[in-house]
Amino acid sequence: MSVTIQCRRVRPDKDADIPLPRYMSLHAAGMDICAAVENPVIISPGEIRLIPTGFAICLPTGHEAQIRPRSGLAVKHGIGLINSPGTIDADFRGEVKIALINHGPVPFTCNRGDRIAQMIIGRVSSAVIVEVDRLDESERDTGGFGHTGI
Repeated sequence: MSVTIQCRRVRPDKDADIPLPRYMSLHAAGMDICAAVENPVIISPGEIRLIPTGFAICLPTGHEAQIRPRSGLAVKHGIGLINSPGTIDADFRGEVKIALINHGPVPFTCNRGDRIAQMIIGRVSSAVIVEVDRLDESERDTGGFGHTGI
């Protein structure tokens, strides 16, 4: 099932060469997002840099866009997203920016047009929080982190 996403170039005069988000294979779950940096950006080990993408989107009500890391960048260079997954809400209209972090041992250079993240579109539900004095019991109940062992 597909959904239509309106997409606007934030700086059409400067970023016409930057591809808009797109699926790179027939069954890809995520659309690749490219960096719209003017000059190469060096990200030192442990450093976080906010990378522009050059686009903004309008999601239909009841949908979100999740921004996730690209596995190749993570495995080969230690590059991830500091807030993975990041969420873009249906009412946000600003430029999508990617918060990259370098977990690797050496500086990483982000170049113009590099595919730096992926975007997944999904449905979301709104919830109503109801305060109660007691919760229904479950088999797991209050078992927390590691409660089933290794």
